[in-house]
Amino acid sequence: MQRRVTIASAVGLHARPASLLSQAAGAQPVAVRIAKVTDGVAGEPVDAASVLGLMTLNAQHGDEVELSAQGDTAESVLDELVSMLSRDLDNEPVNA
Repeated sequence: MQRRVTIASAVGLHARPASLLSQAAGAQPVAVRIAKVTDGVAGEPVDAASVLGLMTLNAQHGDEVELSAQGDTAESVLDELVSMLSRDLDNEPVNA
């Protein structure tokens, strides 16, 4: 299952937004992958639970990404993560 979303965070998937997304993805019961979309085509996916992986995507504000997951809970997991990426995560606190 896949979902596409445009990155809303002003700084893209850098530092704080990457940390928040990786924490949320890592807490899910299914593995989540994420890829940057260029010219309508998803690139090589990385583990969404990896801050380093997220930062290597170089996904900037306004870029489109594709999230993917498999399993019984994939739909609700992807809905939650798409909702996160639709907000400016740079202004949200990081859980310690």
